[in-house]
Amino acid sequence: MASSGCISAAANISLMGTGQAHNRDSSWVGFGFRGSELPGRHLRIPLAKCSRARKDGGRLKVLCIDYPRPELENTVNFLEAAKLSASFRSGARPAKPLKVVIAGAGLAGLSTAKYLADAGHQPILLEGRDVLGGKVAAWKDEDGDWYETGLHIFFGAYPNVQNLFGELGINDRLQWKEHSMIFAMPNKPGEFSRFDFPEALPAPINGIWAILKNNEMLTWPEKIKFAIGLLPAMAGGQPYVEAQDGLTVKEWMRKQGVPDRVTEEVFIAMSKALNFINPDELSMQCILIALNRFLQEKHGSKMAFLDGNPPERLCMPIVDHVRSLGGEVMLNSRVKTIELNTDGTVKSFLLNNGTKMEGDAFVFATPVDVLKLLLPESWQGIPYFQRLEKLVGVPVINVHIWFDRKLKNTYDHLLFSRSPLLSVYADMSVTCKEYYNPNQSMLELVFAPAAEWISRSDEDIIDATMKELAKLFPDEIAADGSKAKVLKYHIVKTPRSVYKTIPNCEPCRPLQKSPIEGFYLAGDYTKQKYLASMEGAVLSGKLCAQAIVKDYDMLSSRARRREAETEATAIA
Repeated sequence: MASSGCISAAANISLMGTGQAHNRDSSWVGFGFRGSELPGRHLRIPLAKCSRARKDGGRLKVLCIDYPRPELENTVNFLEAAKLSASFRSGARPAKPLKVVIAGAGLAGLSTAKYLADAGHQPILLEGRDVLGGKVAAWKDEDGDWYETGLHIFFGAYPNVQNLFGELGINDRLQWKEHSMIFAMPNKPGEFSRFDFPEALPAPINGIWAILKNNEMLTWPEKIKFAIGLLPAMAGGQPYVEAQDGLTVKEWMRKQGVPDRVTEEVFIAMSKALNFINPDELSMQCILIALNRFLQEKHGSKMAFLDGNPPERLCMPIVDHVRSLGGEVMLNSRVKTIELNTDGTVKSFLLNNGTKMEGDAFVFATPVDVLKLLLPESWQGIPYFQRLEKLVGVPVINVHIWFDRKLKNTYDHLLFSRSPLLSVYADMSVTCKEYYNPNQSMLELVFAPAAEWISRSDEDIIDATMKELAKLFPDEIAADGSKAKVLKYHIVKTPRSVYKTIPNCEPCRPLQKSPIEGFYLAGDYTKQKYLASMEGAVLSGKLCAQAIVKDYDMLSSRARRREAETEATAIA
């Protein structure tokens, strides 16, 4: 084992900073809620905090154990992603760099800027909030503790994300955990069921072995019926997977003769983890793509946690890289209007502060809901943009709870709660080096589905969460607070998170190059093979940058014509 990281569990998913003076508007949804801030509260209960062990003149010293980084570099997907990354660095340098204005500094916008800078161009990245990261944003409260937009897991089957970490020289910031998937057992409070992937076996045998060895969640007849149901997907490959977009998970399972109990035992938890909705809404294509990615690679489903808060540990290295190559990153720069030329192309992004950002090309790397609100009227009849109406962000809530003691019934891993209200959770005081605390636990939980709860008060949400935790930790947590005491909590709401992957969405996902000359899109909702995920966001940024690089001759010609017209106007 490698000595780095921490000892235990985690994940990420919501939006909206909380706290008395810490209300935040969503960087990914902020354009859509101009002039408002989403509600959030920070509860503090007077109770002495346990001190952290400190050495070396008061500096916190954390010694933890994580698993070594798996061998990912020889997989087909990793090599394909590496080849795309290399193409930006090895291509011919532009005679004159393009100035590309990008709205949104989430992973999609950051990725777009990074690879454009690698190709020799000048990205100008605009972020509406005062924090980087979009859906991976995080804030620090008055105690110095971080609370995040959501629980984020980095999988081995994320080749573009893994390449990005390597290109930035920050591979050591991922804390790899044992190759397992761990589910709570609602019928056995306080107990867990594990799917352990043997290191000695190749894919997909290691995944099949993990399923066959687990006899606590599915019976042998149920396993056999599920395996038979999956045979068409294995035989039909990607064309078959794409053809299942019209069915929900529940519909597909029943069509294949898979017992409902399989859906209830496994796929409710998986559906909520993938898209924050239940199997009766989620497109089966989403599940099949995830299974395909996880099972085709030996380490595809192996999980890692970032060793600290995402804005500093992941986003800032990208910003530093972009700036080192001549690009710019501007916070508190919210786009108010997309201003057009007489021919319908983009003239500038008008910011809330009155600044007009002009460029040779323009990118919208915000959530789809934000884009739809700011679409110029003359574009709204174009089929490319009309199809976006089907794509709508899903609500999700992220809950952070600090307790007065160390909870024992946790693992150094992401845990699937199998609760009707909670999706996944982790004890971040164990899984994450920066959040490590030997005396207290901080649970980070994803509250989903959240559509019926997003407008509820923080008190209602925390009360419901504590009732569910009392079932997961019956010996340690009581809903009435008579056992482990809550020191404080933060609730982060995301009214519009990743796009809701319901049936028949796939044809509506747009290519990164729009029909408007010089205007491009990036975001996990755009066309790429990893759906609504961090990997999808990063890949969308690379594909967006690739489209702009390919259009260099056209874009530079437009820039020259614009300059000539400006000079002629000035002379006249």
